[in-house]
Amino acid sequence: MRYLLPLIFLLAACTPVPTQPASVGATQPSPSPIPSPTFTPNVLVVIETPVPTSTPFVYVIQSGDTFSELAEKFKISQDVLRAANPDVQPNSMSIGQTLLIPDSSSAAPSGATPTPAPVPVTQTVCHPTADGGAWCFALLQNNTTDFFENISAQVTLFNANNETIASQTAFLPLDFLPPNTSLPVFTFFPNTPTDVTMQIQILSAVPSSEVGYLSASLNNIVTQISWNGLTAKVSGEIFLPAESKAATQTRIAAVAYDKGGQVVGLKQWDGGSMQPGEKAVFSFQVSSLGAAIDRVEYVIQSRP
Repeated sequence: MRYLLPLIFLLAACTPVPTQPASVGATQPSPSPIPSPTFTPNVLVVIETPVPTSTPFVYVIQSGDTFSELAEKFKISQDVLRAANPDVQPNSMSIGQTLLIPDSSSAAPSGATPTPAPVPVTQTVCHPTADGGAWCFALLQNNTTDFFENISAQVTLFNANNETIASQTAFLPLDFLPPNTSLPVFTFFPNTPTDVTMQIQILSAVPSSEVGYLSASLNNIVTQISWNGLTAKVSGEIFLPAESKAATQTRIAAVAYDKGGQVVGLKQWDGGSMQPGEKAVFSFQVSSLGAAIDRVEYVIQSRP
């Protein structure tokens, strides 16, 4: 099947709109931002890298599914599964909810390929969590006219003695990085000290001039940032052109930045199927893991 036209994507940065304080729940951040150490990007340039992994796929939660059993079923660790689904509560999953399942070969790749396409890393940051873990982000910038698919990176943490304390594979929130767009790869490290340095190695990044996705777009986006900047409620419409094929799945990546342009939050929102010419409404919340949110940027993909 021939590929469809490249995805039309939309980035939107919105000026904060004062709102009433957001209600505090189990998934809300603490009232005061947690101090967030920032790490200077430390990028490994390698001659050979592991074989690029397959594109992660979406799994729909069925009756009786548990987080640990799904990790075992797909032959990945619970930490890797949690890192790929930062907004999922393992102990309160509901039937019909979706999980992003990374390819199991990413945990133990074999063989070697030529160096992946160069994708600049513009920032790295880790945000500590109240339970002693840390969410780590590395912002990738695509300045080319190509799409980059199958992007993965190895994130390694070192202690003050330059000893490796943890290493995990990080993925994008979408299946590709569109031209002239920035998106972070991300991963979660449990039991992580605060005095660590972060190193990132791009494992795979495959350029492609055409992508088999539909030309969906985002319209009428509204971003409402809470009074303390710790949450942002976003809403808008997804539009699928009449000349398009039907979409089986849509996904939005919403990236929150602070005033300094540092990534402080990420939301991966999955929508359902859409028919050509149809509009779908979306609404969700992005939370900050660090400083106050200053703006939120968006990228959409739609799968035929």
